[in-house]
Amino acid sequence: MAQVRVRFAPSPTGPLHIGGVRTALYNYLFAKKNNGTFILRIEDTDQARFVEGAEEYIMESLQWAGIKVDEGINEGGKDGPYRQSDRKAIYRQYADLLIEKGDAYYAFDSSEQLEALRTESEKAGNTFIYNAANRDKLSNSISLKESEWKEKLSKGEPYVIRYKMPDNEDIHFDDIIRGHIVVNTSTLDDKVLFKSDGMPTYHLANIVDDHLMEISHVIRGEEWLPSLPLHILLYRSFGWNPPLFAHLPLLLKPDGKGKLSKRDGDKMGFPVFPLFWPFGETAKGYREEGYYPEAFVNILALLGWNPGTEQEIFSMEELIEAFSIERVGKSGSRFDPEKAKWFNHQYLQQRTNEQLALDFREFLRAHGYHFDIVELEVLIGLVKERVSFVKDIWEQTDFFFKAPESYDKEVIKKRWKDDSASLLLELRSVLEKIDDFSSAAIEPVVKAWIEEKGYNMGTIMNAFRLVIVGASRGPHMYDIISWIGKEETLRRIDKGLSVIGK
Repeated sequence: MAQVRVRFAPSPTGPLHIGGVRTALYNYLFAKKNNGTFILRIEDTDQARFVEGAEEYIMESLQWAGIKVDEGINEGGKDGPYRQSDRKAIYRQYADLLIEKGDAYYAFDSSEQLEALRTESEKAGNTFIYNAANRDKLSNSISLKESEWKEKLSKGEPYVIRYKMPDNEDIHFDDIIRGHIVVNTSTLDDKVLFKSDGMPTYHLANIVDDHLMEISHVIRGEEWLPSLPLHILLYRSFGWNPPLFAHLPLLLKPDGKGKLSKRDGDKMGFPVFPLFWPFGETAKGYREEGYYPEAFVNILALLGWNPGTEQEIFSMEELIEAFSIERVGKSGSRFDPEKAKWFNHQYLQQRTNEQLALDFREFLRAHGYHFDIVELEVLIGLVKERVSFVKDIWEQTDFFFKAPESYDKEVIKKRWKDDSASLLLELRSVLEKIDDFSSAAIEPVVKAWIEEKGYNMGTIMNAFRLVIVGASRGPHMYDIISWIGKEETLRRIDKGLSVIGK
C-alpha cells in the first residue's frame, strides 16, 4: 500500500455530531494502523452557514477524545494552510482549467429564475434538474452566443461556474465498504463548482485539496455517496488518479428508524455531541455528562465496525491494532443510550478507589462537604459497582453525609411493624456498648443479640435501615453505620423513632 494519508474535513457550521467524531475516529484508526498521517482540514467554504466558535469546538472535541491530529491548523504541515477560506486563491485556477477543457461553464441564472423553474416542474409532477436535458434553454455560456456571455462577464453580472455533466453516461466506481457502483449521468445535475461570492463549493475545493494533500483514502459518511459520481468525474477531468473511497453507514435513532439527531437526544435524555455546546440553542455533551473519553471512543468504534470477536472493551491502542475498514458494515448502526452507559460503567470500574475519590471530592466540595480522601476511598469501595458515573455516587451515598429529612412512606407501611420501635430501642442499647465501631466488629455482636433473643432478622434490619437511610436502599448496613460513626448512628435512631413513632 502506498503511503496512507487520510483527512477529517468538517464544516464549522455548529456543534460536531457524534457521527462526525466517529468518522474522525475511523480515519485516525486507519491511519495509525497503516503508519499513515491523519489530517484535520476545516472546510468553511459555506460562509453563510459559518458559526463562530465551531472550529474551536471541533478541535477541542478531537483532543478530548484522544484523536491526535498530525497535520492541521494548529499542528502545521507540508500542505497547509488547512482552513479552506485561507486557500481561497488556489481554487479559481482549477475552475478556469475546467472551463478551458470544456468540462465546466458559466451560468448566469438567478436564484429566483431557478426557483420558478423548480416550482413549475413540481406543478407538472416533474423534478427540475439543471443538466444536459435543459441547459441549452437556460442562461449560460453553452446556450448563449460567445459574444453574449462574454459581455455579461465584462459587465460584472453575477454568475456561478457549473460542471458540465456528460449526457447519458454510466459512471463506474468502487467503494471499499459498498463494492462496485454504477450511476447514469442522466440522473445527475450540473453541480455548482464556484459560487458568485468568489468561493468554491464543497465539490471543487474538496477534490482539489484532496489531490494537493495527496489523500490516499477518503473515509466519510454515506450522506456523501450521491456526490461520488461527480467527484469521480472531476478527477477524470483533471487527469488525476482518485483516492480510494469508503462511505460509512449512518448512526440511527435508538429505534433504528432514521438518522440520529439532537431532537432524539433531547427527547430521550442523552447527548448527541461530544462536548457541551454553549452557543445559541445550547446542547449537552458527553464530557459534561460524566463520560470518560475512553468510553466515548469505545462506544463510537463499535457503531458500524465489527472486530470479528466477542471483545467489547478496547483501549485506543487495541482499536488501532484491530481496526479494518473492510469490517465496517453497510447498514446503519442503531445507537443504544443504555449500552453507552454500560461502557462508561466498565471504564469507571477500572479506575482505582483513590482516583474516583479524588473526582468525587470535587463534587462534594461544590455541595459544601469536606472529607478526607481516605474516608472517601472507603465509601467509594462500598458503592462503586452500583454506579456508571461519578455524579451517580452522590445518589448512592447522600445518606452517608446527611441524616434523612423524611422517611419513605411506602417502606413504613410495608416494613414498620408494631414492635419495630421497641426492637430499635433494644438495638440502640446494644450498639451504644460497642467500642470498636468497625463493620467487622459490629456485625457479629448484633447477630449474636438477635439470635439470643430469637428475634426476626428482617424485621429489625428493615426498620434499622429505614431510620438510618430513610428508605430501602444502600449497601451493607454495618458498613453504613461504621462509616457515619456511633454518635451519628444513635442520633439517627432517636430521630427516626421520634418521627415515625414509638
